[in-house]
Amino acid sequence: MSTDGNLMLTCNDLNVEVPGRLLVEKLELKVATGAFVAVLGQNGAGKSLTLHTLAGLRPPAAGSVALHEANLASLPRKDIARQLALLPQHSDDAFPATVFDTALAGRHPHVPPLQWEGPEDREIVLGCLQRVDLATLHARDVATLSGGERRRVAIAQTLAQQPQLYLLDEPTNHLDPQHQLDVLKVFRGETQRGGTVIASLHDVNLAVRFATDCLLLFGDGRWEFGPTQQVLTSDTLSSLYATSMDAVEWRGNTLFFASG
Repeated sequence: MSTDGNLMLTCNDLNVEVPGRLLVEKLELKVATGAFVAVLGQNGAGKSLTLHTLAGLRPPAAGSVALHEANLASLPRKDIARQLALLPQHSDDAFPATVFDTALAGRHPHVPPLQWEGPEDREIVLGCLQRVDLATLHARDVATLSGGERRRVAIAQTLAQQPQLYLLDEPTNHLDPQHQLDVLKVFRGETQRGGTVIASLHDVNLAVRFATDCLLLFGDGRWEFGPTQQVLTSDTLSSLYATSMDAVEWRGNTLFFASG
């Protein structure tokens, strides 16, 4: 949640649609600097489309999105790219490239026209590879990596962009449990330094552990947004996932599991 003095992202009456179906209706969001928002919902509920809409990559069916209170539709794409990064659900490697060069692409919004990346850019990228446990693989061809390693390259590329707002579509996709935790700790560190994270997740308990707020998308236009401890309840999650979700207390946290 937010006060108006430190807004990172705002949505007003935002509709997200696909042909013949309204997925999100009149979404109202005020996301503060330093927030970690988890987006939860069933497959097909509109999580990815909502993130793409927030990134300005598809127009909303209605309503508006503002970045630092400036209408996103009015901002040049390069200006947006310096402030906002989108990690897509899947990454394609169109050409052969090393791990380092793939991550280096994240620096493009900061490189002046007709110039190449400099020593500072390369140092930033090496630091990002270290943060996702890939520094020793910097010279490897990305085509030789496992799915989880390739996912971490994409995360390093996103970190190298050094935005203020991270939009992450299933950042833990393909990752083993330890790397899931490590990656989410990295992004929580970004919020502690003044960044903001909005991430779609499938694991409710990762949202419990890392998210300050949650956005629940029910796929039929309905949505709910608020502090994690208030929004995530057995009743709400049972409705969200159309199956019984039970709660258990563990180490001071409420965790959830599907019992239906």
